[in-house]
Amino acid sequence: MQQPTLLILAAGMASRYGSMKQIQSFGPGGETIMDYSIYDAIRAGFKKIVFIIRKDFEKDFKDIFEPKLNGKVATDYVFQELRAFTDSFDVPADRTKPWGTAHAVLCAKDAVKEPFAVINADDFYGRDAFEKAYTFLTTDCNEKVYSIIGYDLLKTLSENGTVNRGVCQVDGEGNLTAIAERLNISMQDGKIICDDNQEPKELPVHSSVSMNFWCFHPSIFPYSEKLFHEFLSKNINAPKSEFFIPIVADEFINSKTGVIKVIPTSAQWFGVTYKEDAPGVKSSLDALVDSGEYPEKLWS
Repeated sequence: MQQPTLLILAAGMASRYGSMKQIQSFGPGGETIMDYSIYDAIRAGFKKIVFIIRKDFEKDFKDIFEPKLNGKVATDYVFQELRAFTDSFDVPADRTKPWGTAHAVLCAKDAVKEPFAVINADDFYGRDAFEKAYTFLTTDCNEKVYSIIGYDLLKTLSENGTVNRGVCQVDGEGNLTAIAERLNISMQDGKIICDDNQEPKELPVHSSVSMNFWCFHPSIFPYSEKLFHEFLSKNINAPKSEFFIPIVADEFINSKTGVIKVIPTSAQWFGVTYKEDAPGVKSSLDALVDSGEYPEKLWS
């Protein structure tokens, strides 16, 4: 049995937060949100962590994570570079924006040869999610079967503003049929309201949503590379166009190449969508430490 890898998307910087929040300290021992994801992944059984970062983040990341993780899990670093996998396409000189999350995953093609999970660097996913991902990756994942961890919409809201979420449509067999990107979601008078001029305006509180926690077989790499070239042929001159994971997922489903299982988790998500979310993240982590879910210092 191949042991799965955890791929962490950490190449971006959040304009709304205003700093490199991926290495911001939140835990009582100075831990980042990523530390908790890595800790949960290791205790679930993951043996390797691959960070997808910008080249100019390399020293910061290695200085922070190598002393902690040395001897506990294998690590590798992949750089999301603008011209990676663009081949014969002429990238416009004014293109500075990265190509998106699916391109970031594609950049790990040479570093990952086994089933793997993908997460965001700045989201807290919870122990249950990693345990379910590990089980899927070691028992059910293959070239025709991928998965996504589905969160209750109610457990992914922010008290400090609206959020955007990919609302999953799921068939009777628990397979993903589509992801609808819904914008400006918030709780209003006990109801979850989506103010984006789409229907339905009110969303069920237990809608399954994507928090970008995916489980893939390495066959995703050649499949994504083909789709990326098709994407470039249409969008090479669109300066803000991005090649997102749901683009690949939708094509995988709609072309009948395979299925994507939606695996529900009971975990409470939290993250720093807004700068004002930071104190809440810290208090949530403190509460989990106090309850015994995590040690006060993860790596000591």
